[in-house]
Amino acid sequence: MQNRKRKPNAHYTSLNINHGMFVTAIIVLSLSVLVMWAYQKIQPPPPKICGSPNGPPVTSPRIKLSDGRYLAYREGGVPKENSKYKIILVHGFDNSKDMILVASQELIEELGIYFLSFDRAGYGESDPNPKRSVKSEAFDIQELADQLQLGDTFYVLGFSMGGYPIWGCLKYIPHRLAGAALVAPVVNYWWPSFPSNLSREVFKKQFLRDQWGLRVAHNIPQLLYWWLTQKWFPSSSLIEGNPEISSVNDKAIIEKMSEIPTPHQNKVRQQGLFESLHRDLMVGFGTWEFDPMHLTNPLPQTSSSVHIWQGYEDRIVPAQLQRYVSSRLPWIQYHEVPDGGHLLLYDTGIFDSILRALLH
Repeated sequence: MQNRKRKPNAHYTSLNINHGMFVTAIIVLSLSVLVMWAYQKIQPPPPKICGSPNGPPVTSPRIKLSDGRYLAYREGGVPKENSKYKIILVHGFDNSKDMILVASQELIEELGIYFLSFDRAGYGESDPNPKRSVKSEAFDIQELADQLQLGDTFYVLGFSMGGYPIWGCLKYIPHRLAGAALVAPVVNYWWPSFPSNLSREVFKKQFLRDQWGLRVAHNIPQLLYWWLTQKWFPSSSLIEGNPEISSVNDKAIIEKMSEIPTPHQNKVRQQGLFESLHRDLMVGFGTWEFDPMHLTNPLPQTSSSVHIWQGYEDRIVPAQLQRYVSSRLPWIQYHEVPDGGHLLLYDTGIFDSILRALLH
């Protein structure tokens, strides 16, 4: 009996093709929706710029920078025209130009100190800077000094995350500095001059959540907004205000400071978390254009007045790395406070000592 080949059923084949195309379309659509959802999750919302139609009001004096941005500032101490020393204060993480100033009034008047503080880009009432960098922060300081006529040279003092703009000043505008103080300045674990075993050892002492956050800030900053706002895993101890990162002395200072009214604190993040806090982490722990440990003395003609102040009990900035930085830069005067935590600047006695050393 002769075998006959069965002709394929056209209807059946058509159903198979249609089914396959339907499944493929569903997969493609699902992936597209997933990609769009993921993209939306990692994108920060636009900032609420001060003075814009839907943004916060402008309540502070501001200057207009050469790139069109506005920088808000605050003056303090003795009147500028009567001052002997002019110091630009650079606030730290999650703070502003309205940072509490605990220097004794007697010392301010005795030395004749004029203070100028400002909101760094994206903080308070200063416009965000999508191109913010260590270099841009230094030139913001220079423009501020020029527009407020501080003279050819001036002093700078940066606290915590406000330390990286001071490193920027030492690199990019050293000729404008009369002196500089870095108080508990944040150290970037990825500076090339650190021995890898030392930076790795110290880095692993941080809370695991903070290790991951800093890795994201350094390696894939595009995901930092998502990482710091997702609810699946704990992210930043600093942003969440975890008390475990505070030393004994820090906790005492925080308790004392809680008694001082801070009506401006609600303005710190008012333009958005991303342009203030998140971008700070991206710049401070990103890849810098220079290694601070390759810097030379910016004041070689005089007795150098560049200082680092560090608390041994600081649980945010490791003293071990600060010591190494200072050992590589012998022209920096290193001061370590044995029982000091991270909030050295809010101890009146220590702040007075910082000022006296800077203005010697």
